[in-house]
Amino acid sequence: MKRTKLVVTLVLVVALVLGAVTGCGKSDIAKSTDSKKENTVVRIAAQPYPLYTPVYVAKNLGFLDEELKKVGAEYEWLDFKSGPLVNEAVAAGEADLGFMADLPAIIAKSTGQDIEVVSNVAYGEKGLAVLVKSDSDITSIKDLKGKKVAYATGSYAQHLLALLLDKEGLSLDDVESINLAGGDQPAALTNGEVDAIVIWEQFISQLTSSGQAKVLADGTGIKRGNMITYFVKDYAEQNPDVVKAYIRALNRANEVLKSDPDKAAKTVAGDFGVDEELMKKIIANFDYHTELTKEDIEEITKVKDFSLQSGIISNDVNIDEFINTKYLDEIAKEK
Repeated sequence: MKRTKLVVTLVLVVALVLGAVTGCGKSDIAKSTDSKKENTVVRIAAQPYPLYTPVYVAKNLGFLDEELKKVGAEYEWLDFKSGPLVNEAVAAGEADLGFMADLPAIIAKSTGQDIEVVSNVAYGEKGLAVLVKSDSDITSIKDLKGKKVAYATGSYAQHLLALLLDKEGLSLDDVESINLAGGDQPAALTNGEVDAIVIWEQFISQLTSSGQAKVLADGTGIKRGNMITYFVKDYAEQNPDVVKAYIRALNRANEVLKSDPDKAAKTVAGDFGVDEELMKKIIANFDYHTELTKEDIEEITKVKDFSLQSGIISNDVNIDEFINTKYLDEIAKEK
């Protein structure tokens, strides 16, 4: 009799414990699932340069928040000094999207990173240039032979320099290359540590307007200078609404850039360390759009081909797999 009561008691205890554990488990799973739906996060690897003005306009005017919120998402913002550094963060699993120039994105893909270009951001031939000090006796690209030239290795600045040197029958082997991030190059030039730098906006306008440097050559007629956005492919496939929300935010920013450049300049000038008037001049040097036009894709393909031929990359990149216009096409159908 006692044994029967003991068995019954044990069964009841086990049942109560299992019921409590099971009930708690269901509650936690529900909360976790709901939380995931409400808080899908996209980690944005950013670069604070006017080349990417639409992204900053979208961020500062709240378009990015609004469009992501519509699809139950939010973003984390991470700042980097160059495209290659963004690539490192993405490769380490620390970011889901990066916006950068064409070459570093191509390099990332060629090394095996599973990424895909989903939109354009901008292009501008004058947005990238070779600068020398205002009183420098260097007057042509040919004069760079044997000189110290600073640029961010793996950036699109390296590609412009290679193109300019190639046009003169020279190569990167004919100059002393110094690997420096964009933010470190102005001081290196003005202090005389290097003879020339290959740099982008806002630094071009800052250095030339202050009289510290002059443009030796820019990308005019040489390099279109495409800026793109890429996503980690797995992330994009799992979160297509987030990708489209990001693009919609940029489209809204581009409308402001076209209709009210003064407002756009005021919105982002502080991010790039320039005043509003200088920012307006910088904006005029770019064409900002998310579409990946035939011309954009042809240019990116040219950059890839040159990079492969010149040894900047060692593995070819399949452009059809690298560039995915699906999200842009779906957004276009909404209009």
